[in-house]
Amino acid sequence: MTVKDTTAMIAGMTPVLMPGGWVYCCETDARRAAEMSGDAFATMHEAEGITLILPEPVAKAQGHDTSLVMRQITLNVFSDLEGVGLTAAVAAALTDIDVSCNVVAGYHHDHVFVPEADADRALKVLQDRQRAAEIQSESAGGTGQT
Repeated sequence: MTVKDTTAMIAGMTPVLMPGGWVYCCETDARRAAEMSGDAFATMHEAEGITLILPEPVAKAQGHDTSLVMRQITLNVFSDLEGVGLTAAVAAALTDIDVSCNVVAGYHHDHVFVPEADADRALKVLQDRQRAAEIQSESAGGTGQT
């Protein structure tokens, strides 16, 4: 069941730092992009080329710049695609500790990519934000389920 209520989404986000590093790459050669897409976490087609989020070793082997390695934090709440506020809450919490983030929304979960050096701090602040929302949700008595 999806969660749509803002507080309930934040209270249930259960962030998990996933193993491995990821690199955002842009490939203008569609054939090369297609060859790498099986290794990609996600791909996005843009006017300038195809963005691939690749495992660091794959990006390096393909000759892409690997100077900015990102870590993936998966938010394990099944947030409703029409839910409002989860991304904003995550971005605000990370802004407060000066950590950049890139959010990729999947059907079931959102995935937050942060610089590798900031991953542990980012995870902690998201866990703290979740705990605060859990307390708020319990005091309000709402479930947020749709």
